[in-house]
Amino acid sequence: MERAALVVVDLQNDFCPGGALPVPEGDRIVPVVNALAETFSRAGRPVVATQDWHPPDHVSFRERGGPWPVHCVQGTPGAELHPDLRREPITHIVRKAYRRDQEAYSGFEGTGLAELLRGLGVEEVYVCGLATDYCVNATALDAARAGFRTAVVEDAARPVFPEQVADRRRDWEQAGVRVVQAADLVAAARP
Repeated sequence: MERAALVVVDLQNDFCPGGALPVPEGDRIVPVVNALAETFSRAGRPVVATQDWHPPDHVSFRERGGPWPVHCVQGTPGAELHPDLRREPITHIVRKAYRRDQEAYSGFEGTGLAELLRGLGVEEVYVCGLATDYCVNATALDAARAGFRTAVVEDAARPVFPEQVADRRRDWEQAGVRVVQAADLVAAARP
């Protein structure tokens, strides 16, 4: 964990039950993510949270021909991080998909995240959050492409479509992205 960072992807109100685009049981990962974030924080390692941060007329919205309902609109309660996600361990917030005519599933796309992590001396990235089959997947693959050793924390993520996870795991394997469990990371960090 010495040169590692935790990237918490889109753990926002609109992606949790009651939100505009809820991931089934998305809120159930909050305690697991909090434990991970505390572990990284105690080790002096960065914890980066990404936020989907759309303008009101974003290209991904159905009204503009996209696949999704209106969600995570800049400055709205739906775009805020989940209220039970502890803020103290979070060292950086990176907003993505903020341009009207450009979708971005990855936390690396158009955000400067790779440069930020390199500047912090990070060589290894652990990715968790919402949703496993979309933004977590894209973020993990882009982290690997950017040269970071990368792992998805499986039990700290939830998919929109569980049946797609097997395909994503094959993609990760081909890209050298590992799959790990939160409890193993927390246990390994104990003195």
